[in-house]
Amino acid sequence: MAKLMNEIRKSKPFDCREQEVFLNLMRTAEALAKGMDALLKPVGLSATQYNVLRILRGADARCDQTGLPCHEIGSRMVTRDPDITRLLDRMEKAGLIHRQRDTTDRRIIKTAITDAALRLLKDLDEPVLAMHRKQLSHLGQDKLQQLCELLETAREHAM
Repeated sequence: MAKLMNEIRKSKPFDCREQEVFLNLMRTAEALAKGMDALLKPVGLSATQYNVLRILRGADARCDQTGLPCHEIGSRMVTRDPDITRLLDRMEKAGLIHRQRDTTDRRIIKTAITDAALRLLKDLDEPVLAMHRKQLSHLGQDKLQQLCELLETAREHAM
């Protein structure tokens, strides 16, 4: 990766340091996402579907409980999906979630995670953690903490 960046700098310098950082962030996010995609593909999940399942599990939105409204899921997602309804349709068809109309406000449809999806997430928990460690542990805990703080500060000032 360093070699690529050196070649890019030689061919055309960046207009400003902020542009260089932005492009580095994009390239890094893409490189890290490839690992996640490779881990999820064999079990038939996309990163977006995995994100939805983690949101539902974290909210304890199980089929025997109330679930979360669609807009709430959308607001918690790491990356926004412009057509969350179709995403949830596919996930329901795959048996990962269950949806039902709210009993007090029929305009609201609540989404809950199925037991099968909970088992799938449980099976993925350790491999996902291992992948994150493999990708980033070489930075060490101090640099990881610093990177988290820098990224949070950048997000606070993003447009």
